[in-house]
Amino acid sequence: MELDLENNNITASEQRYEELNSLIMDPEVMRDQDLYRKYTQEHSNLLPLVNNMRRLREVEAALKENTLLLYESEESDFRDLVREEISELEAEKKQLDRDILLAIQPKDPNDEKNVIVEIRAGAGGDEAGLFAAELFRMYTSYAENRNWTTEIIDTNETGIGGFKEIVFMIEGRGAFSRLKYESGVHRVQRVPVTESGGRIHTSTVTVAVLPEAEDVDVDIDPGDLQIDTYRASGAGGQHVNKTSSAIRITHLPTGVVVTCQDQRSQHKNREKAMRHLRSILLDQKQSEQASAIASERRSQVGTGDRSERIRTYNYPQGRVTDHRIGLTLYQLEAILLGDLDEIIEALVTAEHEAAMQEA
Repeated sequence: MELDLENNNITASEQRYEELNSLIMDPEVMRDQDLYRKYTQEHSNLLPLVNNMRRLREVEAALKENTLLLYESEESDFRDLVREEISELEAEKKQLDRDILLAIQPKDPNDEKNVIVEIRAGAGGDEAGLFAAELFRMYTSYAENRNWTTEIIDTNETGIGGFKEIVFMIEGRGAFSRLKYESGVHRVQRVPVTESGGRIHTSTVTVAVLPEAEDVDVDIDPGDLQIDTYRASGAGGQHVNKTSSAIRITHLPTGVVVTCQDQRSQHKNREKAMRHLRSILLDQKQSEQASAIASERRSQVGTGDRSERIRTYNYPQGRVTDHRIGLTLYQLEAILLGDLDEIIEALVTAEHEAAMQEA
């Protein structure tokens, strides 16, 4: 797709960039640190787009000039050089068109948010629970590699090192933009430790990645909440039998129930549970909106349907396959250690391709 640099959206970006150049030099703005940071961040975000647009104009001018030279010259060697330069300029123009188009695509407002991840064992009994624990370690390793922090909200253990369910938060800039593609059914094929006959079993685990909601995103009426306290179970020694610190919150209008027993403080558990509840309600609200807009759903790459089987982890072959884009990597061990970037980058590219085709 070729771009028209007289398009209002694009020229508005350049105008805003020049305006920000002046604003960040304004002494009054400099004195207001919050406003200054806001403007400098916006300026930094616009810089690559503006540079690409200015370079595109230079490339288009060079193409016109070289095309004239090609027709005016009669020397074959010179014409060959011009053709080679035209070919290079056309390739650069194509890439610039693509980069600019991607930059002006509407951004997901949740992309910069923290995430709450819910992992639940599906079909496969104890084996599914063990794989749920491996996925938890995979995501926490990925977060650590990106200098993000992880905090457990709630767990329900199987007793043999697995999880029936684990809910945790990952805090870091852009966490949702990277991890939103992980929502769906993850399938594992391997020989369980408990299998004496050496037969390969297939188990499933569901993953839900929710953007963390802020108070302004979801309005919750305190009167719609039923809050119960109870004694925590699991790790914690004698304390868990003495204090009712665990929290269960039920949102009566929707029936959504969240629990938290990770902290010894009832107040901290309640705060964590409310963060989880807000994120679930925001996710439900946004899913309803997306379902009502069919065109938006067509451009998604499996980020909405939690029942969709998105990925298979095959241990005998050391293979990981993402079914949404047909990507297969023989890097199972590295991926389970948190090396997810190659898969995520491929999913980001596929979603951008779909969005551009739709545009």
